[in-house]
Amino acid sequence: MEQKVIIEAKDLIKTYGEGEGLMYALNKVSIKVYEHEFLVIVGGSGSGKSTFLNMLGGIDKVDSGVIDVLGDDIVKFSDKELTLYRRDTIGFVYQFFNLINDITVLQNVMLAPGARDKEKAMELLKRVGLEGKENKFPRQLSGGQQQRVAIARALNKNSEILLCDEPTGALDDTSGKAVLELLEEIHNEGKTVVLVTHTKEIAGMANRIITMKNGKVVSEEVNDHIIKASEVVW
Repeated sequence: MEQKVIIEAKDLIKTYGEGEGLMYALNKVSIKVYEHEFLVIVGGSGSGKSTFLNMLGGIDKVDSGVIDVLGDDIVKFSDKELTLYRRDTIGFVYQFFNLINDITVLQNVMLAPGARDKEKAMELLKRVGLEGKENKFPRQLSGGQQQRVAIARALNKNSEILLCDEPTGALDDTSGKAVLELLEEIHNEGKTVVLVTHTKEIAGMANRIITMKNGKVVSEEVNDHIIKASEVVW
């Protein structure tokens, strides 16, 4: 059975600077994302992987190209349409959590528009192993716990696509593995996960692995030997 393409990026170009100082963050990048897959994009600093993810998330705009998400080209979206897209279609997990430190964990999870259901937020905190932490402030939690709050917040939007930008990058090995196990569980329940990382070992979890360098896709491969998050060592 042919896999359904839910995201198709075509010939994405993103530049910074001008003249002799012109730099390509993305140089004709084309990537497909299939429904229910766990896609890992690997690459070093400056490879363009996080820039690409920000484009998919509607956080930044490309200079040219197409980003078809579920039949809509989000490159053509207005600012209002992008706001609705970020609210309704995708969940985003950042490397440095992006939590608000002067409101509680529960309030952070309920922060997104349309995500005001307290009972659901409490269930999500239980789901990510933070039952009893709902009235704490982010600064009172470990890095791994803060990342789990961020994942709960992303899940609270009911989006089927989860974008993860270096979700283990700011964590120690133990906390990082716990976050990967949670993402593995979420993927196994049917969500599409796109994860970018500089940690090549994480790619072992993926259905498919894309490598980027200097703003270009340099390789793409199907992973025939998928490992569990608990087996990832870095």
